[in-house]
Amino acid sequence: MRIQTEVFFRPEELRREASSIRADLFNRCRKALARSVTDCAFVPVRNMQLLAVIARDEVMFVDNLSYAVHEGRGGRLIMLAWDFSKTEQRDTLSRPVSLEIVFFHENTRDLHTRLMSEFPPALDRLEKYERAGEGRPDRAEIVPFRRH
Repeated sequence: MRIQTEVFFRPEELRREASSIRADLFNRCRKALARSVTDCAFVPVRNMQLLAVIARDEVMFVDNLSYAVHEGRGGRLIMLAWDFSKTEQRDTLSRPVSLEIVFFHENTRDLHTRLMSEFPPALDRLEKYERAGEGRPDRAEIVPFRRH
């Protein structure tokens, strides 16, 4: 099995905002990660030209059309992330899950709102693709991206 490593740049954080997502969406992210043979799962959100990268403590949303080179390495830029690292222990699987939305770029406030309707169908497509045995294992490398 060939595992491809994708490089993603994490720009400097602009701000954080407390929020939550539905429990079923969080649970589906956990399931996608559990099915992965690497430490992350990739979910194309085609309608938004984004790639969701599900990791243990966060889901990063990467601009598929934005390619950058930094210190001799090429990769795509993370636009927004859902940070679950401070989420408390869950006592039920049906209660919304708290998170912090991490903004890396200006004018991305509406991105989270739109993801609430576009991300679940993207997970549906991923699940269908995986059931057909067509999944491709990928690994993510997250690299800091500092503007000079």
